[in-house]
Amino acid sequence: MNAELPELPYQYNALENSISEQVMEWHHDTHHAGYVDGVNSAEEGLSEQREAGDFSDTASLLTSFTHNYAGHVLHTLFWNNMSPDGGGEASGELRDKIEEDFGSYENWRQEFEQAAKSASGWALLVYIPREDELHNVPVDDHDEGAVWGAHPVLSLDVWEHSYYHDYGPARGDFIDNFFEVVDWSHCEQVFDRVSG
Repeated sequence: MNAELPELPYQYNALENSISEQVMEWHHDTHHAGYVDGVNSAEEGLSEQREAGDFSDTASLLTSFTHNYAGHVLHTLFWNNMSPDGGGEASGELRDKIEEDFGSYENWRQEFEQAAKSASGWALLVYIPREDELHNVPVDDHDEGAVWGAHPVLSLDVWEHSYYHDYGPARGDFIDNFFEVVDWSHCEQVFDRVSG
């Protein structure tokens, strides 16, 4: 595997009303890039130890791979879950499934917001094919609390580097403004792919 930092699907300043250009630059070019480098470094270390037959660093390398790869995957989804033309509410089959599983869109959003306020990492809307259900999941770091077999449909990064420069400790304001840029069409495409 050779992980690569994806390009943003919009300009750094495209989400300015919700996320500043400066935060987008730092978050993408430094934080996400760091996870990509971490994946590649862990993979290189694992390959080298396999060749040498020396597995003394296995635990730390596997932990590094898991942490960094999960961060890479979730950040890639996060960038694509947003758009300067975003906002509004889910529609189509995703909206129908949200209403079926949460009782209403409003119920889902309130629960998602609570997940985002409580997490030390990410709030995710995930689809679990085995149960044919959507669930909100607060995930600490990138991988603690993740649900096996679940596919993230919507991801919100609530690490402090995502919002503190723009909002200070007002995480709730950041969460509210995130909904102004959610690209529901992308979320719907992901849902269609993982639920089909």
